[in-house]
This record gives sequence, structure tokens and C-alpha cells, in this order.
Amino acid sequence: MELVNLNFKELRRRKNMTQQEFADFLDIKRANVGAYEEGRAKPNFDVLTQLSEEFDLTLDALITKEISVMTERELEMHGRFDSTGKKLRVLSITVDEEENENIELVPVKAAAGYLSGYSDPEYIQDLPRFRLPMLPTGTYRAFEIKGDSMLPLQPGSIVIGEYVQNWEDLKDGHTYVILSQEDGVVYKRVFNRENGKPTITCQSDNPSYPPFEVHAKDILEIWKAKLFISQAEPKSNTSVSQGEMMKMLQKLQQQVMELKEN
Repeated sequence: MELVNLNFKELRRRKNMTQQEFADFLDIKRANVGAYEEGRAKPNFDVLTQLSEEFDLTLDALITKEISVMTERELEMHGRFDSTGKKLRVLSITVDEEENENIELVPVKAAAGYLSGYSDPEYIQDLPRFRLPMLPTGTYRAFEIKGDSMLPLQPGSIVIGEYVQNWEDLKDGHTYVILSQEDGVVYKRVFNRENGKPTITCQSDNPSYPPFEVHAKDILEIWKAKLFISQAEPKSNTSVSQGEMMKMLQKLQQQVMELKEN
């Protein structure tokens, strides 16, 4: 049985409700409650959203943590509130006819609109969307990259990121798509996560671009890079210039002459 099913039953137990009472509480059928608790089906997004709101838990905690063994401190850390008391929003997503989550694509031309529409379900619904069955369970979004700040990743490449609920979970040296009030959508390598400051340092792989800091309060979304799609053909690292080739030939000719003389 998956964790989300165990958590569903645990939350009903904490409400001290029967299956019928919990079904009425969530406005679903009692048969669905039984199916969820027995592992014959998984709660859909609407039900998970209700649980998240009613019990002040993140969707990530409902899906990936075993609530029954979590301490009060752990429950607080995975609550829908950050360290400043600011309430965390529930992420807008789309699903297919079988309730599987889609991957929404944010093209370059839509990046500016995404800053204002990222929390609008209607805006998210209008984005192009697709599915990649080989990805593990999670919530993903795809972003088209512009510019050359992350070379050798070419402009126009697609970065598919997995949603990160808490920005404090970022890992030094890893790459993320970050949505912030000040900088909009950026794809960068993150550093300085252990300096104790409420900021992250974003660095480009192209040394021509200087690093910059983003304050925690300005962060709206974070997506950990998981997969890359590019139409550009990879450049060979073994290619040499014409000048380098001439030098190699001259050196080889010199070695041959020395061998003949010996």
C-alpha cells in the first residue's frame, strides 16, 4: 500500500470519524474512502487538495511521508506555512482523463505571463501539456530556456523540473528553474545554501554572466532540473581547429625526420 493511502486512513483516524462521516466531510462517496484506505485506488488531486487545506499539510508530505510516525516538529516543518508564518499555496496542475498529472510547458514567449499567471488554474490549463511515462511519480513542469547563460545547454532547450515545495531543500551545486518576483523565470546553478542567510546565490555555467542573489521571500516556485530536451546537435569535444591540425602534422613530420636520421 502506498504512503498516500496510509496517510488518508491516518487523517480519518485523527478526525475520529467513520468512513461515512469522513466521506461526508470530504464530499465524496463512502466507497471511495474504502478504496483509498485499502489501497485499491489513490485519492485524486481534488481530494488531496482538501486534505492539504484541512490538515495544514503540504501535498508533498501527503504523498511522500508517513504521517503516523512523524513528530510534531516534523509535522510543523511539512505544514503549509513557511518559517515566517506565510501560508504556502497549493500548486495548480492539470491532469489527463485518467487523473494522471500532465507536464505543462512554459515557452519563452509565455515566461512573462507565467510570473502573473503561475497560480491561476485557468492560465495553467491553457499551457501546452504532455506526459512522459518514464519519469517517477512527482509533479513536473517544462520550461524553454533562452539565452546562452547556461552553455553548453543551448538556447531553446527544454528543462523539465520536479516541483520543490520548500526552498530550504535546495542542494548546493544543483540546477533549478526558479520563479521569483524580481527575476521572473531563470534556470541557474544554486550555491551558498549553508551560509545561514535567507538568500540563495544563482550562478550561470557561462562565466561571462555574474552570479546574483535571490531572497527567500521573493521566491514563488522552484523546480529541480530532472530532464533536458534539445533540438541542437551536441558539439564534439574532440574537434580541433585547422591551426591545431597543422601544428600536429608539423610535429609528426619532425618526429619522422628524427627517426630517419637515427
